[in-house]
Amino acid sequence: MEKMDLQAFEELIKSRNLKALRERMMSMDAADISALLDEVSEDQLALAFRLLPKDLAVEVFDDFDGSTQHRLLESMANRPASQLLEAMSPDDRAELLEEVPASVTRRLLGLLSPEQRQITLQLLGYEENSAGREMTPYFVDLRSNMTVKQAMERIRRLAVDRETIYECYVIDAQRHLEGTVSLKELVLANPDSRVGDIARPNPKRVFTHTDREEAATLLRENRLLAVPVVDREERLVGIITQDDVADIVEDEVTEDIYRFGAVQGTERSYFTTRIASVARRRITWLLLLLVVNTATASVIAAQEALLAEVVLLAAFIPLLIDTGGNIGAQSATVIIRGLATGEIRPRRALFIVGREISVGLLLGLLLGMAVLAWAFWLGRDFQVSIVVALTLLGVATLATAIGSAMPFIFRLSKIDPALVSAPLITTVMDIAGVMMYFAIAHLVLFSG
Repeated sequence: MEKMDLQAFEELIKSRNLKALRERMMSMDAADISALLDEVSEDQLALAFRLLPKDLAVEVFDDFDGSTQHRLLESMANRPASQLLEAMSPDDRAELLEEVPASVTRRLLGLLSPEQRQITLQLLGYEENSAGREMTPYFVDLRSNMTVKQAMERIRRLAVDRETIYECYVIDAQRHLEGTVSLKELVLANPDSRVGDIARPNPKRVFTHTDREEAATLLRENRLLAVPVVDREERLVGIITQDDVADIVEDEVTEDIYRFGAVQGTERSYFTTRIASVARRRITWLLLLLVVNTATASVIAAQEALLAEVVLLAAFIPLLIDTGGNIGAQSATVIIRGLATGEIRPRRALFIVGREISVGLLLGLLLGMAVLAWAFWLGRDFQVSIVVALTLLGVATLATAIGSAMPFIFRLSKIDPALVSAPLITTVMDIAGVMMYFAIAHLVLFSG
């Protein structure tokens, strides 16, 4: 497949050689076209997109992120916009309509056929981040009393617009989920056999109100092609596929990264987000941490006499509090990641925190020995060097204890552990570190 860089694209646009541009784009993969058009101006995007054949345009549109899709739909007349929306899968369409302003959502819903509008509104009616919001209603359902021959005929009729045909779902007359059967099993079975006789009963399933991350974990851990979604009466209403899981995992990881960095919300489409909006999402945590950090300043100010007598102590404050914050953030990162993947179970919290404390103790010993020599070389004061080394040992141990324990405490309190942000741990360790530093300084320097 051919590729085209931005410079070649702009030259063709500038020379108005639209025929050559169309031919070049038609020889490219849909993913490469969407990546190219993501970089161009809004006018160029609209012009180039209109040059694409309908089937390729649908593929390219599906690869765009939500903000690019929104910009493109805004620039299009109702008829082509309606065709694109109709071609989208219901779950992707619901995600797009969730992101745009309410007035745009109303306009786009009005462009849909009654059937597609009803499907979309049904998905939007489920809770945000629930399995119901992420599922697709396009799956192959089979009655248990069907013969294999009848089932294969039904699969052929439905295959064109179904998300997947490799896993089929067996239901009764009331649409209750009874089992699953793979396409391979149907192909190998006797054509006169009943579907119910070869189906696997009691399949893994999730409810429409189940958290989407839980659904993704279930699908991933059980290596399923798709996981069925049922309502409260256990009637089959949709499925979540591997493609959906990839999107869910990306969204959840993005959300956790933002939270760990103390950024409120998820900054989708960074370069199209207003600067004021970016600042608003970050300011809340920063103001809170700023207020809490005044405690560090108060502790240091209270030790004015000690610092005036031993000025060298002040030189090591940044080293100690920064090291504590870094070590604590490392521990928290490991625990949060383990809780998210299921590798770490909350019931083993005490063992894991104890293990992290052992790691912190070892790190403190190694870093303490290194800083002992460096502090003595810097200040030629052995007692101050001892104070710095002992404090580093204590700070490293305490940081791993706090960093590893806080995610478990948050999980126990039904709060997302990802909210244990690196700035929060750093702030806590700033306060604890300087208090420990001055306490050890008093003991070592003035105990005699």
